[in-house]
Amino acid sequence: MNTKQGLSTAELVSDLSAQLSQLVRSEMRLARLELAEKGKRAGFGAGLFGGAGLMAFYGGAALVAAVILLLTAVLPAWAAAAIVAAALFVLAAVLGLIGKNQVKQATPPTPEAAIASVKTDIDVVKERARR
Repeated sequence: MNTKQGLSTAELVSDLSAQLSQLVRSEMRLARLELAEKGKRAGFGAGLFGGAGLMAFYGGAALVAAVILLLTAVLPAWAAAAIVAAALFVLAAVLGLIGKNQVKQATPPTPEAAIASVKTDIDVVKERARR
């Protein structure tokens, strides 16, 4: 026999509300735990990416040193180092200018095309509403 048969509608609604509230709290707790676990994994992964970037930086530095040492076979060491440094500065300047132009194109960070599209949609709806 169902124990809820003798309850009034108000009591059933109250019981349903309490169960729903408990379910929402449980789901929120589960979501919080899941996000915490994913956050830990994301942090660990970001740390590994940082380590990889650092190792790539050291590898690049070793490659620069190798190029300088290679050039010392035909030039004095100071000239080889100066040539490689100048080439790196030129590359840095080019990359900096390209980056500056990319940032300039991205600002202001407003979705201008989407805004224009929404304005057009509003105008179309207003025009059809007048007819």
